[in-house]
Formats: sequence, C-alpha cells, structure tokens
Amino acid sequence: MKIHSTAIISDGAVLHETVEVGPYSVIGDGVTIGKNTRIGPHVVIEGTTTIGENCQVFQFAAIGALPQDLKYQGEDCPVVIGNNNIIREFVTIHKGTSADIARTVIGNQNLIMAYCHVAHNCKLGNGIILANGVNLAGHIHIDDHAIVGGMSGIHQFTRIGSHAFIGGASAVAQDIPPFVSAAGNRAKLYGLNQVGLRRRGFPAETIEALKKAYRIVFRSSLLLTEALDKVKKEVAPLPEVEAFVSFIEKAPRGICR
Repeated sequence: MKIHSTAIISDGAVLHETVEVGPYSVIGDGVTIGKNTRIGPHVVIEGTTTIGENCQVFQFAAIGALPQDLKYQGEDCPVVIGNNNIIREFVTIHKGTSADIARTVIGNQNLIMAYCHVAHNCKLGNGIILANGVNLAGHIHIDDHAIVGGMSGIHQFTRIGSHAFIGGASAVAQDIPPFVSAAGNRAKLYGLNQVGLRRRGFPAETIEALKKAYRIVFRSSLLLTEALDKVKKEVAPLPEVEAFVSFIEKAPRGICR
C-alpha cells in the first residue's frame, strides 16, 4: 500500500494492498476500502464505511460521520459506496440512521463534485452527476444517470427519477419524474430531457413515446389518474413509458408539475 507516513490508519480498518492514502488522512475502525482506490490528503473516513474499487476521494472530503439528525440514537448504520466513483473536494457523506433503509448508499460510476453534501439514508444509483454545491437532505433517492445542477437543494424524502436533469440553483421540494428536465425555486418541469436522452442513445421512437406521455400527464386538463390511464391506453407500452407512469403512481410527496 502507498500510505503516506503522516496518514493515520486504524488497526480496525481493512485496506486492499493497492490502496493509496495521502498525507494527513485519517481512516478509522470499521472502514473497508477496495483495490486501486485513491484517498487524497486530509480526508477523514470513519464509522462502518465501505468504499469499493477504483474510486478517487479528493482532499478534505469527510465520509461516514454521524448524521445531522436529532432523532439519531447512536445506531451503527453504514455508508456503502460502490466502484469507480469520484468524490471531489470537501464532499460530506453521512452515515445512516435506523429509519427506512438504515444506511447511506452510493452506487457505481458517480461524480460528486466539490462541496456536495449527501445526508443520512440517501440512496444514489449509478452514473449520477451532482454538480458543485448540491445539498441532499436525508432520505433522498436518486435513480441512475440523473444530473443535478450546481448549488441546488433537495428536500428530504424526495425522489429523482432516472435520466432526469435538474438545472442549477434549483430548490426541489417534490418528486422529479424520470426522463424530464426541471429547474427553479421551487422547481417546476420544463419538458422532456431530450438532449440527455439522445446523448444516452435512446432510440427516436422511445423519445417520441415519452414526449407523448409527458404531454398527456402535464399539459392536458385531465386529472392525474385520468391522464395516467390515458397514457396506458394510448402510448406504446415501452419499458421507459411504464417506468415513467409507475414512478408517478408511487409518489407520496407528490410530483413536481
């Protein structure tokens, strides 16, 4: 292991032999770090935290600290971080509480830019980008390949669907369906995320079907239940359309409109 002489590694930490740790970093009991992961200088990793393979954690990041939740009673709820993630400067990721999923989870191939905060019990999927200064309150779920613009704040218990795009400096207080664009304070929808879908290689027929579903749900005068029924009857039953409808049907906080 390439561990700087000033780094402090607990005897209770488990690091793969290929892990690199920079100057003045502190890695505590219960931490597990996978192969080829690089920990920069002045990083603090504590608690029951697992970081996978080929990750990069930049200077002054803090991972696994106690949650900022007044209901927290000292329970040992882990942070689980997958493979190929980039965690930039001054990012904070807090451990979970015993509520709902009882852990904080970050999947694979995510980019979390500088000064972002991921609070307790958040669950992030794969291929997500959080731009600089994004703040996630507790219990937020973000699905695969979503992008959140810089300086945005997301309300606790909010869900953000896959391939959604949220513009910078937004305040998101309700769920954002998959495949759409949203922005503003409070955030509202601005149509389908067509640029993102094309970049991800979605076929034209899928994009057209999603556009039709979006128009029925958000630009008709129908009640939401009526609009969803209409989508099921009139739009091709592609997996993406079904995911769009299912997400909206399972939105306890309500949907951003």
